[in-house]
Amino acid sequence: DIIQKLEKKSKAINFTEFDVVEKFDTLNSLKNSDNKISSFLTIQEGCDKFCKFCVVPYTRGAEFSRSIKEIIKEAKQLVNNGAREIHLLGQNVNAYNFEKKKLSDLIFEISKIKNLKRIRYTTSHPKDFSDDLIDAHKNFEKLMPLVHLPVQSGSDKILEEMNRKHTIKEYLDIIEKLKKVKPNIKFSSDFIIGYPGETLEDFKKTIKLMNDVEYINSYSYIFSARPGTPAFDLKKVSPDEAKERLFQFQDLAKKIKNFYRENLIHKITKVLFENKMKDANKYFGRDEYYNSVIVESSENIIGLIKNVRILKGNQNTLYGEIISNINQSNYA
Repeated sequence: DIIQKLEKKSKAINFTEFDVVEKFDTLNSLKNSDNKISSFLTIQEGCDKFCKFCVVPYTRGAEFSRSIKEIIKEAKQLVNNGAREIHLLGQNVNAYNFEKKKLSDLIFEISKIKNLKRIRYTTSHPKDFSDDLIDAHKNFEKLMPLVHLPVQSGSDKILEEMNRKHTIKEYLDIIEKLKKVKPNIKFSSDFIIGYPGETLEDFKKTIKLMNDVEYINSYSYIFSARPGTPAFDLKKVSPDEAKERLFQFQDLAKKIKNFYRENLIHKITKVLFENKMKDANKYFGRDEYYNSVIVESSENIIGLIKNVRILKGNQNTLYGEIISNINQSNYA
């Protein structure tokens, strides 16, 4: 419809309407033909949190969840097509709520699907990280032990300015509860550096949070004002100062990530292989923590989970060898 309207006019059209219900009705009428080993499945759209920097509530609208019945139907289609891992998606995925059924209920139902080996979900909001979802990490073996839990800042003052609706203590309580039920769990997060009003003291608190949690992956950016959001007209932190803080933060994040990855060398990890590379007999897969792993194999291992000893690695990729005789204590 948009394209037809555009063809009838000589100037550009600014179209921002977004009907989530209509989108999901369309999705439900289509057969998902994705045949990837690791497939994405949208379960939720929109957000009701209204963080002052975020445009999602205005462009994607209020939180809306698909029915469990339709999601399970699509998940089964994906598995029948060859998927062995399903990544549940939503702008605020752990706000999933359909007829009083939560994300943990959905994970329970999806975990019953035969031949499905792994389940992931993203992106979560700390305010919606309920105890039943924490228990899901204890109860469902197919749920991977990596949680992407955006925090944005380590300062309570800045979190309040952002309208994040949680404190650092509340955030860390979630981390501790998850560690208690799943000792091998790891975390990744998003950070906004140089948010309006951020002082050096606020920034130091973000540095402290990074050191305390030791995120194995992080995504950090200098604050970028989005038109139409409450934060758009706020007084900005000096660009040079914001850039210097970002470099300092990313340097620390890189050191933590490197230390984590260095400790994976000679350890054994379970890798789900997704495809064969162009190089002869080389296969690409991901371990439980979503690390990219490449091995050589004379047999086709696509769709299989193999025990792999990590031999070396860099910032982006780990390289290993498939092994059969393993000592359980060697697992990463």
